[in-house]
Amino acid sequence: MLRIEDLAARPELRVPALQLGFVGGEFLGQGLTAGLASSRRIAPEFFLVLLDDDVPVARAAAIPVAFPTPERTELPDHGWDGALVWAAEDHLDGRAPTTLVALEVYVAESARGQGIAAQALVELQNRARRAGLSRLVVPVRPTGKPPLESIVDYLGRGTDPWLRSHERLGGKFRKIAPFAMTVTGTLAQWAQWTGIRLEDGHTVVPGGIAPVLASTEQDLGVYVEPNVWYEHPL
Repeated sequence: MLRIEDLAARPELRVPALQLGFVGGEFLGQGLTAGLASSRRIAPEFFLVLLDDDVPVARAAAIPVAFPTPERTELPDHGWDGALVWAAEDHLDGRAPTTLVALEVYVAESARGQGIAAQALVELQNRARRAGLSRLVVPVRPTGKPPLESIVDYLGRGTDPWLRSHERLGGKFRKIAPFAMTVTGTLAQWAQWTGIRLEDGHTVVPGGIAPVLASTEQDLGVYVEPNVWYEHPL
């Protein structure tokens, strides 16, 4: 078992934890809400760093939100982006949270295959309980999805390794988040992020599980990624 710290107790771990790497391509860090996910100001007690002999080998980031509420009756179709907007709204309004949203679990390549992601999720469950929260939900990224296949068809095959990992840990499917993460940029920005010059129409880029839709006339590329909401029992 690894030692687990959080940014509330050890804020200096934030940078080395983020330097472990990221799921998908560089462009995924360019969305409007990306900075909120790693913010030390929003729930640092739920930004976990897993250490092997004081060396970070994994991280898990989560945010508490108020859900359900009269105006929030369903998990957001906007998935990751929607949860971060909810957290920011609650933080500004001083609204007490009731649900923990796990945004990511990332394990360094050298430490994979050892059950570390499962350990991180269990720790998030424990911390949600101790904080008096009633639910733990996750907008899961279907990492094996071919970019040009629809999310509905892909889920019908039941072969995604990350989704199956959540199910083995007791996670229950709740709904599809059809536009969980959106990234927009100029064609020059997309070339910088991916090394690919976009043409009109759909283009598959490294690290993407959906294509980028581009318009040369508007000098614009838009990436919209689906995720899948799972709930883990507390």
